[in-house]
Amino acid sequence: MEKGNYSLVTEFILLGLTDQPELQLPLFFLFLGVCVVTVVGNMGMIILIRLSSHLHNPMYYFLCNLSFIDLCQSTIITPKMLVNFVCKKNTISYSECMIQFSFFAFFGISECHMLAVMAYDRYVAICHPLLYHLMMSNQMCSWLVGGVYALGLVEATVDTGCLFRVLFCKENVINHYFCDLLPLLKLSCSSTYVNEVVTLSFGTFNIFFPMLTIICSYVFIISSILQIQSTEGRSKAFSTCSSHIAAVGVFFGSCAFMYLQPSSVSSMDQGKVSSVFYTIIVPMLNPLIYSLRNKDVKIAFNKVIERKIL
Repeated sequence: MEKGNYSLVTEFILLGLTDQPELQLPLFFLFLGVCVVTVVGNMGMIILIRLSSHLHNPMYYFLCNLSFIDLCQSTIITPKMLVNFVCKKNTISYSECMIQFSFFAFFGISECHMLAVMAYDRYVAICHPLLYHLMMSNQMCSWLVGGVYALGLVEATVDTGCLFRVLFCKENVINHYFCDLLPLLKLSCSSTYVNEVVTLSFGTFNIFFPMLTIICSYVFIISSILQIQSTEGRSKAFSTCSSHIAAVGVFFGSCAFMYLQPSSVSSMDQGKVSSVFYTIIVPMLNPLIYSLRNKDVKIAFNKVIERKIL
């Protein structure tokens, strides 16, 4: 298909989460509150970990990076979503749309594998406590985090590069609240076969490989927990694990629903609701699940507050 024969789209219109007028204002304040909680929670966690020497260990190093990813993801997605609730017509230029998608892909892919790295860290800490500092040295932690970001960058670059080869001719209304891949492909006036193959391949790898790592880690973790003699100790450990697994399940479940369905049976309206979980809800919940229920974090927070007061 020759580009010269068509008037190519230079901007897109984002339909948003809903087109019902009576829901626009309530949803605006709801997601504005979620955005504030997300930013404050993740930014506060990053600052607390950096300020408190008590939290300078691999577990909180990974948590700091997870908070950074969630903070960036929320900043990329939520502002444009909020505009949808207060504007009749929310437009985004072609270049801005591509940039938003590339950053979304980078941080989304990075989060998938960061969650797997965090599960592996807990596996080493619980199942091999005597070898923990050797297996999770500063150099190893840096390599793991660097590998996560490198993988996210490579895959996001490939996804964005494939998207640039797609032509958008007439249709420019995206049935979504941000520039996600599948809604964009539905507007294409050229072949999207390559994009669909790449999306399915990357989606399968980014969901099943981290999930397999997490599941295997927790099988060994639970096996070790069952050997704990103290009933209270087992109860606390299981409570922490169940929260982590719940957050992981929501994130990967919603991602799988969005990206692992054939395009012929997927629904964009259902996809929008599903994507709310992994783009907005999970980044808000992560500081609560991984941090605020943690005794070490509470102690570190109290110490920081005491230092500031004194």
